[in-house]
Amino acid sequence: MKTEDLIGLLAEDAPVRWRLPGRLAAAVLAGTVVAVLLFVGLLGIRPDIVLAGQTARFLFKLLFVVALLCCALGAVAQAGLPQARLGGWGLALIVLLGALAAAVAGELLLTPEHLWRTRLIGQNAALCLIAIPTLALAPLAFLLFALKEGAPSRPGLSGAIAGLAAGGIAATLYAVHCPDDSPLFVATWYLLAIAMVAGAGYVAGSRLLRW
Repeated sequence: MKTEDLIGLLAEDAPVRWRLPGRLAAAVLAGTVVAVLLFVGLLGIRPDIVLAGQTARFLFKLLFVVALLCCALGAVAQAGLPQARLGGWGLALIVLLGALAAAVAGELLLTPEHLWRTRLIGQNAALCLIAIPTLALAPLAFLLFALKEGAPSRPGLSGAIAGLAAGGIAATLYAVHCPDDSPLFVATWYLLAIAMVAGAGYVAGSRLLRW
């Protein structure tokens, strides 16, 4: 019998008080509450949110991070299973990244070349790299704790998926604070910050979720 098959059988027989999806839902809720409290206390909503909501760049940014969050939450529901994988959610993420790439291409075509660097760097690149990982700490911790009740055969991948979900929660919150709405900025700094959280999730998952 293969090790992965044995893990699957053990996972089916292991008694648990809650089903794994219930634990993950509770983890997402608890982590989001903590992240929201941190967001309100440290950052807050941008003062021009009403005007920003009338612009295509802001709406695309918000739609992108919300869609990324939904895909990541769908994937994390599979992360605690013996065969942790992204499944169809991985394809959805690829399509989403393709949409972002198309938005970046459109931005480059419509923006004069001398403004590309300004749109790329924005006003808060450093804050983005600090705020998103900070806001993601609690969701990541809660998700890893919930995943321990599952039986992931690839703990590193499961941790990375949890990090992607936590980063999605944090990025969605940060998006309503950040005044930088250019797809160039989002594709660079948002994705880099989320990748940092996913990397931390991979490292933590490799240690904490190991059988």
